[in-house]
Amino acid sequence: MTLEVYRGSALDRAKGWNDLLPEERKRRAVEAARDQDAEALWTLTEAYLTLHGASGTSTSPKTLKAYRWAVVKFLTYAGDQAVNLLRATSGDGVRFIRTVEAGGLSPSSTRVQLAGVRLLYAALRWAEATQAAPFSDVKPVRDKTAAWDKRQPYTDAEVQALADGGDPRMRVLVLLCAHAGLRVSEALALTWNDVQLDARELRVLFGKGGKQRHVVFGETLRTALLALKSEGHVVGGSYPAAVERLQRLCARTGVPYRGHHALRHAAGTRLMREGASLDDVARHLGHSALETARIYAKWSDESLRRRIGQW
Repeated sequence: MTLEVYRGSALDRAKGWNDLLPEERKRRAVEAARDQDAEALWTLTEAYLTLHGASGTSTSPKTLKAYRWAVVKFLTYAGDQAVNLLRATSGDGVRFIRTVEAGGLSPSSTRVQLAGVRLLYAALRWAEATQAAPFSDVKPVRDKTAAWDKRQPYTDAEVQALADGGDPRMRVLVLLCAHAGLRVSEALALTWNDVQLDARELRVLFGKGGKQRHVVFGETLRTALLALKSEGHVVGGSYPAAVERLQRLCARTGVPYRGHHALRHAAGTRLMREGASLDDVARHLGHSALETARIYAKWSDESLRRRIGQW
């Protein structure tokens, strides 16, 4: 048996900064910035996000991990470039983002970086350690790839091949993404307490933005779940392990690997092709905006292809 250090809840960790007298919070924040103490600066950022962010304590672990990655990446850059964190300028901010872009990071990942470092400086201003806002006017380079071209889904035949080619646990993971439309993080976090087999409905507790939703599913997924019925997490495991399993499954079945998100796109595309409304698609996938669901119409609409084919 191994022992793990208990870090408490996000709120418990936030109290460590919030309960300090303003002068002491400022002193510690200044000291952390001076020493470029990544752990202290991250806990300050997390505390600010927990106490003042829109999602509060419901901020998902995946989001926290992404923001922490951004903070650490910026601190590494600041150390290499001798940037004074408390006196950073907009020039420092834009050079960091351009460096990130030049390093091959995708536009979406660059936006995550920008959001993370903006939070870092919001936290430093909250602690009154600085008034600097080096990223307030920084904008990432516009993504020139059309949204639908980044969302190419697996075909129905490919989904079937992946579902048939995996063990019972992998079959469930494929169908949770491709039929229930779950994000891979939502699928891995799902527990049996969140599943109602008789009602063919499951509950997502920590969706994007910390939102909860109920998702209906069909008989194919229900049968797969019955074959796996157990306790605790339905699938569980880490994200890297899930990626590795899907890569192996794709190689074994001859299906081009497109990641787990392409399975979710398959769910949206199939719904659109079968005549579901944008509202139904958005509700099933947990989109907050109908415009996001509209992207799936591109992959389900064959009318343009038929018209051009007659030229």
